[in-house]
Amino acid sequence: MKLEDVRRQYTKGKLDLEDLEENPFQQFKRWMEQAVEAQLSADPTAMTLATVDSTGQPSQRIVLLKHLDENGFVFYTNLGSKKAQDIANNSKVSLHFAWLGLERQVRINGLASKLSITEATRYFMSRPKESRLAAWASQQSQPIGSRKLLEQAFEQMKFRFKKGDIPLPSFWGGYRVQPTEIEFWQGRENRLHDRFQYVSLQETGWKIERLQP
Repeated sequence: MKLEDVRRQYTKGKLDLEDLEENPFQQFKRWMEQAVEAQLSADPTAMTLATVDSTGQPSQRIVLLKHLDENGFVFYTNLGSKKAQDIANNSKVSLHFAWLGLERQVRINGLASKLSITEATRYFMSRPKESRLAAWASQQSQPIGSRKLLEQAFEQMKFRFKKGDIPLPSFWGGYRVQPTEIEFWQGRENRLHDRFQYVSLQETGWKIERLQP
């Protein structure tokens, strides 16, 4: 198989300026609802989070969007993880949603800030018991000798919290990404894709411009 021969046309939709909401959060919510309704992915809320470490090395990983409002996009993680360390060094991050079944992408650049303990606790307590235990058991991004050791740590946490509730660990929390740019991409025939970018103008709202494919 020659990878350069793998190609297809993008024919499932189009995007014009008059189709867009004035507010990018409303536009995103519309596309997210359509992605969920289309049932084209088991994880429509999955997004790539890109961070940069102190040496300038970028890293990417998939996280799940857990909340969205006018203040930004929210995800949760271990505060000792690689991503958290990167954000502590450089709060500029990028998010990417790929709804390939709809031939759509959304790219978001913004600043990540840590959620309050109250916000993190509210979400943590809503998680299934096993997910909360796993948060306690895993020292995310740290080396471990075997899968067995990880499973033993999980069992230890089950025993530790067999009575009573499972509280929020001090090393677990969330981040809100406040966007400065949001781009909506719709695939089109002949690679003449539709791309529109919202640029934050701070107090005065958003500027919308079409980008060349």
